[in-house]
Amino acid sequence: MSYLVDGYYGESVASAPPSERVRFIRRTYAHLAGAVLAWVAASAALIATGAAEQIVRDVFMAHRFAWFILMIVFMGGTMAAQYMARSRASVGMQYAGLALYVSLYTVLFLPILLIASNPKFGIGNPQLPIQAGIVTLAAFGALTVAVFVSGKDFSFMGPILAIGSFVALGVILAAVLFGFSLGLVFFGLMVALFAGYIVYDTSNVMHRYGTNEHVAASMALFGSFAMLFYYILRIFMIARDD
Repeated sequence: MSYLVDGYYGESVASAPPSERVRFIRRTYAHLAGAVLAWVAASAALIATGAAEQIVRDVFMAHRFAWFILMIVFMGGTMAAQYMARSRASVGMQYAGLALYVSLYTVLFLPILLIASNPKFGIGNPQLPIQAGIVTLAAFGALTVAVFVSGKDFSFMGPILAIGSFVALGVILAAVLFGFSLGLVFFGLMVALFAGYIVYDTSNVMHRYGTNEHVAASMALFGSFAMLFYYILRIFMIARDD
């Protein structure tokens, strides 16, 4: 997930020789797979060892406005990570940005994964995150194939998706401030929004990135994948609760 539609450097994928395009795409999706596996492994380890519950108690439940502070840290951290991943000076800086990005999502998703998977929280069923993950992988794969087969440039979707994201953020903040719940319709719309981001990011992989920007490209795809998983999981949780 990335709001950046300009400023890529290096030879663009669209104008590169076929061998360079294939190499870039393979490296991008290999890094995406690595990021997803690291995210899953870190989350599973934190939950299995009990560290996740401790983090949730000490960080997320410590103060009334902890969520606001954490969201600010998350947004600032993701912007920093994106900047690092697009560094021209250091490959190490790019990988540090990707590692930071994955770490931020790991911490942010701990509460929802605990509630979804731990029976002591009422809804908890260890199968829920697995089921949501399978659906997310299927949706991501289908959207990816559709974009590659079409060959179209969907970069025009960037501003539309950005506006949709800001509107959604406003609704979420209003829900926190005024205490109303976000229902199935909202989560369904968020699934559509992040499906749109996957189409947009995949199109950029095909057309917009420089051939040496596989780390930044994989980061954008990872963010969209993670958020799609989050809202699919929320829908599964509502269905189980009902």
